[in-house]
Amino acid sequence: MAEQSDTMKGTTTVGIVFETGVVLASEKRATMGYLISNKAAKKIYQVASRIGLTTAGGVGDAQQLARLMTVEANLYEIRRGKPISVQAASTLLSNILHGNRMFPFYVQLLIGGVDENGPVIFSVDAVGGSGKEDGIVATGSGSPMAYGVLEDRYTLGMNERNAIELAIRALRSAIKRDAGSGEGITVVVITKEAYRELSDEEISVLTPN
Repeated sequence: MAEQSDTMKGTTTVGIVFETGVVLASEKRATMGYLISNKAAKKIYQVASRIGLTTAGGVGDAQQLARLMTVEANLYEIRRGKPISVQAASTLLSNILHGNRMFPFYVQLLIGGVDENGPVIFSVDAVGGSGKEDGIVATGSGSPMAYGVLEDRYTLGMNERNAIELAIRALRSAIKRDAGSGEGITVVVITKEAYRELSDEEISVLTPN
């Protein structure tokens, strides 16, 4: 993740749909070209009660979009009397990005969570292209390495613990092989009961050997 719109951006984010929810995970290194600018960058944002947003790309652009999405999700709930769905949030985000395509946000995003239709993740690109993901997805410079692990080990309907362990394993693989990915790991679990960010201790316990 870069502090400016540099052509060299590094990050890895992962999304996994499991039996009753979704796991969103990222590493914490922010880069400016070949320089490490931050070792504890925030790359996952809660934008609604059961919806999270992962970001790869420019830090400032990502923060602005997260703030905007949070406000719009709150307004949606106030106006309609119900929480925004993940698909509606994805469409809103896509519209915002498409409307700014002449001066684009330098981002690659995952938006995922749980609503009345169940757990789901969408990927959204810098000019508003949006697509529903089939169980697993990764973004950023470390995504090829992460996909290698995800595609090898993902099974449809896996449980929460296995999904968390798989997300961590995929990120560890990317961190080992991608200079733009590193430092610690952030893991968020979203179910219909809660949006929860795991502690460092929980991640340590669940880190596969």
